[in-house]
Amino acid sequence: MFPKTPRTPFTHNYSLTWWLSGVSERTRLAASLNAEAAPLRSSLTRALASRTLASQVCSSFATGPRQYDGTFYEFRTYYLKPSKMNEFLENFKKNVHLRTAHSELVGHWSAEFGGRTNKAFHIWKYDNFAKDKEWQEQFLIPNLALIDKQESEITYLVPWCKLEKPSKEGVYELATFQMKPGGPALWGDAFKRAVRAHVNLGYTKLAGVFHTEYGVLNKVYVLWWNESADSRAAGRHKSHEDPRVVAAVRESVNYLVSQQNMILIPTSFHH
Repeated sequence: MFPKTPRTPFTHNYSLTWWLSGVSERTRLAASLNAEAAPLRSSLTRALASRTLASQVCSSFATGPRQYDGTFYEFRTYYLKPSKMNEFLENFKKNVHLRTAHSELVGHWSAEFGGRTNKAFHIWKYDNFAKDKEWQEQFLIPNLALIDKQESEITYLVPWCKLEKPSKEGVYELATFQMKPGGPALWGDAFKRAVRAHVNLGYTKLAGVFHTEYGVLNKVYVLWWNESADSRAAGRHKSHEDPRVVAAVRESVNYLVSQQNMILIPTSFHH
């Protein structure tokens, strides 16, 4: 048997002293790094604050210029079950007074050509976001069984356009333009020139130009009016051969992502 070697307390104390000295050194190192990093953190904070402020300033361009009278427009679309279209329109006609007592019905149409049919589309004019409880309870809820789905978008008239109401019957074309992100600050002037080229040269009549505030952003709706679908087709054909219109459209299309349209027929209670 080998004799037991006595445990030397010096070894334990040395290890503890070494560990404590290591902790102290690491603490001093961390403090040193923290002091050196302080200016960097300060610079980074200022940079991020600047970026945040820039994004806040630029966010106004997401919706872009609008008219300043507080008026906005709801684009509401009902996708109806094919066998229920007439029933829905009759119920709407019976109850529309509940809604027009509080807000103006700019127009009500059914979709004739372009995309899904059996679709009721209407535009409401508002000056606030107050809900109409009576309309919801007496019309909307009882007619939910007739509806496949519904969509709603909030829009503003662009500043350079007034809402026009034709003096006689006709057909409407709702053209939808999905523009590149950036808002009218980016593509507004070019788009305005393209619209005005059609109007000023007499190829069609403009009812309104609207820009989305809630819904899919950077979307522009142009509501055209023509005496008939045939006169609309004739005017479109002539405009495509006019170099002035072609030049204006060619400039605007640089900012275009996609577009679609539909022919709308006013209902009997269209205002």
